[in-house]
Amino acid sequence: MIRHCVFLNFKDDVTENDKQQLYGQLAALKDIIPGQVADHYGPSASPEGMEHGFTDGFIMDFKDTEARDAYLVHPEHQKAGAALVAACRDGANGILVFDLEI
Repeated sequence: MIRHCVFLNFKDDVTENDKQQLYGQLAALKDIIPGQVADHYGPSASPEGMEHGFTDGFIMDFKDTEARDAYLVHPEHQKAGAALVAACRDGANGILVFDLEI
């Protein structure tokens, strides 16, 4: 299983409603792209204060690397990813991706 962790540094003018729409776009991919088994979205709940500006994020679990790789190149993921990049501070530099094999 692959746990796809994505941390976001949204622009100041991105509202909570905007975030929910972006997360909804991503969640809808589960019905389109096979192999995504779980997803969770929201702000950091850590009391440590070590987010370094990455205050929001999401995690998606994929059944294997093939499912994750198919997700990454899927056109609907590309659209959702472009919307995330546009909403983050400094574009793609406002996004941190870290995948774990679990």
